[in-house]
Amino acid sequence: QVQLVESGGGLVQAGGSLRLSCAASGRTFSGYAMGWFRQAPGMEREFVATINWRCSRTYYTDSVKARFTISRDHAKNTVYLQMNSLKPEDTAVYYCAAGLSPVTKPKEYAYWGQGTQVTVSS
Repeated sequence: QVQLVESGGGLVQAGGSLRLSCAASGRTFSGYAMGWFRQAPGMEREFVATINWRCSRTYYTDSVKARFTISRDHAKNTVYLQMNSLKPEDTAVYYCAAGLSPVTKPKEYAYWGQGTQVTVSS
């Protein structure tokens, strides 16, 4: 089992920044791709960003391109999501997930964190 714990969420004004962290523990983390997803009230969980194990490939949903950056630190078993120029529509619970491939579908990820709330005020 892989345990994932997100942190770094909070309340921020529009235009501000937050950095989310996702710390992994448990079985070996080697080889896993990591993704960030978000879910707003009444909405389906949606893909935000993903990165492969070697950090050679990253993908973003169009609405966050040029504003969000996903990265990972193997030494710390941690993946990050740097979020800049935040907008009210970014408000959601953000989840990190681990899977075999850097894909966009939630069902392809085997392990999930508990989520962290991000609220962007206008």
